[in-house]
Amino acid sequence: MPGAMLRIDDITYSIQGRPLFSGASATIPSGHKVGLVGPNGAGKTTLFRLIRGELSLDGGAIELPSRARIGGVAQESAATGRSVLDTVLDADAERSALMTEAETATDPHRIAEIHGRLADIDAWSAEARASTILGGLGFSTEDQGRPTSDFSGGWRMRVALAGVLFAQPDLLLLDEPTNYLDLEGALWLEGYLARYPHTVIIISHDRDLLNRAVGHILHLEAKQLTLYTGGYDAFTKARAEKRAIQAAEARKQADRRAHLQAFVDRFKAKASKARQAQSRVKMLAKMEPITAPEEAKFHRFTFPAPEELSPPIVAMEGTAVGYDGRAVLRKLSLRIDQDDRIALLGRNGQGKSTLSKLLAERLVAMEGHVTRSSKLRVGYFAQHQVDELHLDETPLDHVRRLRPDEGPARLRARLAGFGLMEAQAETKVKALSGGQKARLSLLIATIDAPHLLVLDEPTNHLDIESREALSLALNDYPGAVVLVSHDMHLLGLVADRLWLVKDGDVAPFEGDLDDYRRFLLTGETQARPAREPAQPDAQKPAPTPRRLPRDEVLSLRAEVRKAEDRVQKLTEMLEKLDAKLADPGIYQNPAESGKWNRKHAEARQAMKRAEALWLEALENLEMAGQP
Repeated sequence: MPGAMLRIDDITYSIQGRPLFSGASATIPSGHKVGLVGPNGAGKTTLFRLIRGELSLDGGAIELPSRARIGGVAQESAATGRSVLDTVLDADAERSALMTEAETATDPHRIAEIHGRLADIDAWSAEARASTILGGLGFSTEDQGRPTSDFSGGWRMRVALAGVLFAQPDLLLLDEPTNYLDLEGALWLEGYLARYPHTVIIISHDRDLLNRAVGHILHLEAKQLTLYTGGYDAFTKARAEKRAIQAAEARKQADRRAHLQAFVDRFKAKASKARQAQSRVKMLAKMEPITAPEEAKFHRFTFPAPEELSPPIVAMEGTAVGYDGRAVLRKLSLRIDQDDRIALLGRNGQGKSTLSKLLAERLVAMEGHVTRSSKLRVGYFAQHQVDELHLDETPLDHVRRLRPDEGPARLRARLAGFGLMEAQAETKVKALSGGQKARLSLLIATIDAPHLLVLDEPTNHLDIESREALSLALNDYPGAVVLVSHDMHLLGLVADRLWLVKDGDVAPFEGDLDDYRRFLLTGETQARPAREPAQPDAQKPAPTPRRLPRDEVLSLRAEVRKAEDRVQKLTEMLEKLDAKLADPGIYQNPAESGKWNRKHAEARQAMKRAEALWLEALENLEMAGQP
């Protein structure tokens, strides 16, 4: 086994008297990829600061190899006139210093040393490596030559991330790096981290990233650190088993204590039994208490249900939309019904947010027609809206403004439905966590019971439990959902239709999310956007059915029966899963509810494929001239 990159030994640390770590220990071997998880506020980001030496421990020690380089994304790159590519190249301080010195050095021996070291660190391929990293994070070749001041804060965060990846520190500490990436950038980062040549510790609420890019989970809970082998799903299973054993041991000990105490209570006054009673008192005192694990607090979102509208609720014909007279999307012919669950896919800058704004009536069509149901209500959540909350007001103030006629009890109940309990209801927004602000924004987006809910990156500040709660709420919600997210796990649980936004067009995507992942990572051409089948041309004569031998006809009929049986079995499976998910008790355990929701999503995808195969089999039989 490789040596330890990081040794955390019996550390203790408190903030304003509140202990975050108490005798916590862990050892991370060199080259390991580790996901750091734990409840919000447990101290994950604080642990990173302790590792970097920005904070001083109250007790214990954190040990790293001498001369080990630690890297992380502390803040976005400054807005300067220096190009994006040069800014990333500057992140390798040694290379930059040597390149600068090489321009002025005159001593032949020193010049030789400089060029030898530049060769050792592969400095001559640096520009190509930096460009590849920037390309993976969404910067075109043209963008890489532009000054960083041309880009927004979110894009400069990507520049900072590219810089630390390029510098390749021995210990890479990343705190929620996918929060400012789109789906394509998150998938690229996932692959890059899996291949990263040194040690990585990443704080993330992206379940897919924690399953694919890391091989260990470091869990921070109850001021302790525990290292688990495997990705996030393996961790949740191991932790659930550990908690079940702990709960069983606690029950056994409680029974034993009750038995001993009963003996003491019964016989302590009897002289003949005094010695035995005293013995049992000592046994009780020596018994190390086993505490049953606390059940995780799990707040479900509650979305008000809209009335049903006649389909379609939105239809577009020949629609163009864009900014300042320049169309980003053109000739759109799309339809949305109230039972649709649509995920918008596409690389950054292709127009996903533009389409979201058109659907949410934040943009108007430049050409063509957009027909909406006359009673249509639309809810819209975009990440920037979290930043537009009134910082000096409380969540209660926000909902009171939207519902001035409702009493305080009803307003508080609305907030509680989004996990904003008594303490948060009257806390100023500026003091809330990012997740609490996101919950408030979701409440505001859904308060009018919209028929169409447009969500553009809703999970950036939500922890894994809140993301699970969001997926449950969206699956229960009887309105249409259009979703943009870099969280593949959420998309898989919620979406049953995929639209690809590409080259100014929007079209259904042929395949599932795994196909799209392959399409992005490998460029496989078979994963292409699929056009809706064209209406048959009235001028064309129908094809003449061809006569087939009897055995081929029997084979076609067998295919139809096989497809029908498959659809029937999946129908029965979905009915059972619906019944399972209707049981309120299942939501007491987030891991359990998440498992059944994944099964439900998988069964829905399987049903789509089975129905498509059934239709294809029927068409083949019909083409053969058979009833």
